[in-house]
Amino acid sequence: MTRTTTPHEVRDALLGKREIALLDVREEDPFAQEHPLFAAHLSLSRIELDIFNRIPRRDTQIVIYDDGEGLAARAAQKIEELGYSDVSLLDQGLQGWKDAGYEIFRDVNVPSKAFGELVEARRHTPSLSAGEVQALLDKKTKLVVLDARPFEEYHTMSIPTGINVPGGELVYRVGDMAPEPETIVIINCAGRTRSLIGAQSLVNAGVSNPVYALRNGTIGWTLARQQLEHGQERKFGDVNPEKARDAALAARSLAERAGVRHISHAEFGALSAVPSRTTYRFDVRTKEEYEAAHLDGFRHAPGGQLVQETDVYAPVQGSLIVLVDDDGVRANMTASWLAQMNREVCVLVSGLSEGAIAHGPEKPNGAPAPAVVEISPQALHTLLQDNLQAQQIAVIDVAPNAAYAKGHIPGAWFAIRSDLPEAIKKLPANIHSYVAVCRTSALSRFVAPELAALTGKPVSVLTGGTFGWAEAGFDVEQGNMRLASPLIDRYRRPYEGTDNPESAMQAYLDWEFGLVEQLERDGTHGFFVI
Repeated sequence: MTRTTTPHEVRDALLGKREIALLDVREEDPFAQEHPLFAAHLSLSRIELDIFNRIPRRDTQIVIYDDGEGLAARAAQKIEELGYSDVSLLDQGLQGWKDAGYEIFRDVNVPSKAFGELVEARRHTPSLSAGEVQALLDKKTKLVVLDARPFEEYHTMSIPTGINVPGGELVYRVGDMAPEPETIVIINCAGRTRSLIGAQSLVNAGVSNPVYALRNGTIGWTLARQQLEHGQERKFGDVNPEKARDAALAARSLAERAGVRHISHAEFGALSAVPSRTTYRFDVRTKEEYEAAHLDGFRHAPGGQLVQETDVYAPVQGSLIVLVDDDGVRANMTASWLAQMNREVCVLVSGLSEGAIAHGPEKPNGAPAPAVVEISPQALHTLLQDNLQAQQIAVIDVAPNAAYAKGHIPGAWFAIRSDLPEAIKKLPANIHSYVAVCRTSALSRFVAPELAALTGKPVSVLTGGTFGWAEAGFDVEQGNMRLASPLIDRYRRPYEGTDNPESAMQAYLDWEFGLVEQLERDGTHGFFVI
């Protein structure tokens, strides 16, 4: 039986900066409703696919919890089977944390969002309202609006004239985006955090232009009843080498002020060899630069998103984070923020000039999949064309609901892996066999043995998943129908998409405004602001 760890012991480890990973193994929506500040979300559904990257050291202290759903014990068993040796359950789960009188937070990426609010409170980051920015645009004032989000978010909705420059690129590229010092620079995101951190990054780096965050981002723009643009593709261009050198000096100075260590490849090798320490290795440049050439063993984490989603990229508290780039700007700017978030962080000073170089996308680092029986798209299509056989086959799609709704095999049922025992009860009673499918078959290969054990019926896996089905030329069905599981696998962020209720957007802003007080009540964060 898996042992337990008390909430007090978890809190003591956080305060002592000892390595610990506190994992919430529920689906994302219930996690987002309430959780401890430094809990990291790792759904039971995806443990084999994600845990090796997120918790690379097998003897890390891992404490798992749920809210009484029975998921934590199942997750602990899986994690131990994958070779992790220090796994325990949080005593009494989430309720135990509450009963201990400790603070509960909601939403996702909360440590980063709370830190952003603290930065604004301490540094009084300059900002303009949506109305003030619209007035400047109407007057054709010399200004640039730089959208600090990843391109996909920017492409969905953006401020008029906005140019996509993700947060980690701002200091590196602002000199080219606004070469004249009188040009006003406005940084926006969907809500507040990336606007505030982006604007304060430019202020900290000594940019001579007037710099402002767009107060409340695209949410504020929408609440002001101002029109957003959609489908834009404006992006940053090349970097002026002289401006990049100036930016590198400023970034290095900021990193040193924040307590960032700068290490050589030899020092990095020595640190990485310490068996009792988790070391995360991140290349913070753009995806295109990373895929062209990167240090072997380094994962890709764009600097702005690493600061925004630190709990996702590096969930082990007390770990070491090593950053690299090839220009001295982006790694140091990112490191300066992570250090202020109470993370120990180093920058590899020689960049890509030493060490083994790899090329191409980041390689998957999931657990080996079990042997399964496969069925080709062509064979499944033939079976489904036969009306009698189609009625006796259940296609179970375990992809994220957003992917299922976008396109799934006609007749497929949506199910969440962690919910399989309940989901199969909602299927017709005359099923003779099952086909497990996801987008690529990576997840469905782990689901198939569980489905077979639950049903006692034959289960096969669709080769290539839904992508393979579509590539074979077969039609997909869109929409949410045949839902065998509740839609809890992803939390609906109030700042995403274009159809959120105004009440939800305002409630989200009100929540963000209260995060600084919550940080003080919680008392475990260790954040500071230079």
